[in-house]
Amino acid sequence: MDAVSDKRPKGVLALGWACIESAATGRPEHRPTSADYPDSVVRRFAFKAGGGLGWTLSALTSPRSRPAEWKVVVITGSPSWAEYWAPVLAALPQSREMVVVDRPGFACSEPETCVLDITLQARALSPILATAPGQKLLIVGQSYGAAIATLMARSSGRSLGGLVLLSSYLGEPGPTARWLVGAGSRVTNLIPRDLRNAIEEISHQPRQLALMMDALPRLKAPIHAVHGDHDDFAPIEAAQRLVQSAPTRRPIRFVTAPGANHFLNDGPVEPLIEILEDCMPPPPKRFSFSWPRLPLPLPATGSAQAG
Repeated sequence: MDAVSDKRPKGVLALGWACIESAATGRPEHRPTSADYPDSVVRRFAFKAGGGLGWTLSALTSPRSRPAEWKVVVITGSPSWAEYWAPVLAALPQSREMVVVDRPGFACSEPETCVLDITLQARALSPILATAPGQKLLIVGQSYGAAIATLMARSSGRSLGGLVLLSSYLGEPGPTARWLVGAGSRVTNLIPRDLRNAIEEISHQPRQLALMMDALPRLKAPIHAVHGDHDDFAPIEAAQRLVQSAPTRRPIRFVTAPGANHFLNDGPVEPLIEILEDCMPPPPKRFSFSWPRLPLPLPATGSAQAG
């Protein structure tokens, strides 16, 4: 696993470099770590966007011979690269399956242009929410994907078992995000598509957060907010304010990841998988009734003979 993780760029600045490197080499993705795993472990697939939008979208999945107990759908951040989740997909237990998307306008997904409307993105990604009978669904919205995942959760039906807001970006940039957007905005005609679309998304997000705030109180399933306390892209304080102020049906569970930065999936996979497991409660025990056992009569014995 270390050999794979060593090939992946680290941090926000490395994300920008990965965009440039991919464009220079003609690849739609940065260093595709899914290629380091057999197709039976991590597999890329394409699907048609929902809502009649006509786009072809791309995603990674962890194939299973039969439907797993839980299906985890990850809506990635900005830039949106499913490849960064390949080691997590490969390490999942067989009782879990995962789908991680390249959102519209990024990596292997259409269109080429930026899709600013998060309601359109939620509609486009809706086909991946399909579940098998009895299967539970956990939707994970990472960074910019948190708002989109919330809209998707609102329309996911009874299969929804939980929503995870992972390192959620809520319109308040940290120092690294401010630098990235500021520097990129000055050279938008020179930078690759994915980085250009990411800057455009982030710049136009604040006005759409009202849609997320309107959807959160409508969710019946548990909501979990997970944030690294060293996140310099999306400040942890913004996530804490959301947890305290959102009028949800039940309190949002807040989890702090000590020492973690914005990219919880870009490092050892075990801590992240453990965090996700805590968001997937076991099914309630079924009530069973058994008839009480009556004591059996003692065998008859002969009467004692007087001596």
